[in-house]
Amino acid sequence: MIPVDGSFILSVAPTFSGANAAAQTRIVAELSSGFAGVLGRYQINTRFRIAHFMGQVTHECAGFRTTEEFASGAAYEGRTDLGNTQPGDGKRYKGRGLLQLTGRANYRSIGAKLGLDLEGHPEIAAEPLTSLRIACEYWTMRKINDPADQDDLIEVTKRVNGGLNGLEDRRTYLRKAKTALAAIDGIVVASGQTGTDPVLRRGSFGVAVGELQHLLRKAGYALGVDNDFGPATELAVMDFQRRKGLDADGIVGQFTWAVLRKQG
Repeated sequence: MIPVDGSFILSVAPTFSGANAAAQTRIVAELSSGFAGVLGRYQINTRFRIAHFMGQVTHECAGFRTTEEFASGAAYEGRTDLGNTQPGDGKRYKGRGLLQLTGRANYRSIGAKLGLDLEGHPEIAAEPLTSLRIACEYWTMRKINDPADQDDLIEVTKRVNGGLNGLEDRRTYLRKAKTALAAIDGIVVASGQTGTDPVLRRGSFGVAVGELQHLLRKAGYALGVDNDFGPATELAVMDFQRRKGLDADGIVGQFTWAVLRKQG
């Protein structure tokens, strides 16, 4: 499994400030720990597949600063082709998800696949991990892994968008994702640490970092537990690795995880 997490997402997404930055941080933090696992369950698990997925969703969710379309949804009122047959359905079933789910019929269909009552509770579709699962269901239904395997941005975009809207924006994010994935490959190969645990490094964040910090505290390091792999956590990791005869590179891969858990 390629260890993609919140730091990977932020390396692809644009940088914001103010309220937009706060919204992006909240969404990415909630996605971080489950991101690789969810992609893996949908076979979005190769460099091309992940890169194309990121290229598309980063555009569609406005750089991970929203999981809900900015418009009210009133434009979808009365759209029987979307299953909007009841008054208020347009706003009720507005676009939500990293690849936006729209219309009562689609909420019902995807909800059934996920085992969630999205028709009865459409707001659930905006929850970050649910929005990721919705995007993956759509990706699978449209068989988008196939053109992604061919590195065919045009066909991938057509299957996502129905046309080529925002093509250059999607191309930019695709390139950034490929660069970020190459960097991750370099870290994993250089450390020789492959396995099921996430490979953590400075800049990582999420619940896996919190677990790491708890284990470091048990090992005697006076760290706060904030789920953020900052300089203090990196120094503690490097000191722990040095004490245990590991390569003191500050990267937490399978060897470091194993020794930490033995200590715990």
